[in-house]
Amino acid sequence: MKKADIDRELEEFGRFSEPALLILISLADGPKHGYAMTEDIARIADLRLGPGTLYGAISRLEARGLIEAIGADDRRNPYRITALGEKALRARLASIQNVARIGQRRLASA
Repeated sequence: MKKADIDRELEEFGRFSEPALLILISLADGPKHGYAMTEDIARIADLRLGPGTLYGAISRLEARGLIEAIGADDRRNPYRITALGEKALRARLASIQNVARIGQRRLASA
């Protein structure tokens, strides 16, 4: 993938909804199938994604090359984060941390 394409993908990631971010976070510690992602996200974010939300976000992430399906021996379809997905996740988390820091500073001086 060309650098311009990677930069565009990273910019578009900033507009993703919360489910896509949570899926990338879930996959950051290893491959998971849909149900395992749902359970992991419920544990870490206290949010249960419905199947339509989950698989819609998975489809968009896969189309952008941020995650990929891996072979399975049973009917479950596991996914893993790609190198581009990891780069996008790191960039998005850094951005969120920066916004949170600014917000905390502003609250402290209010």
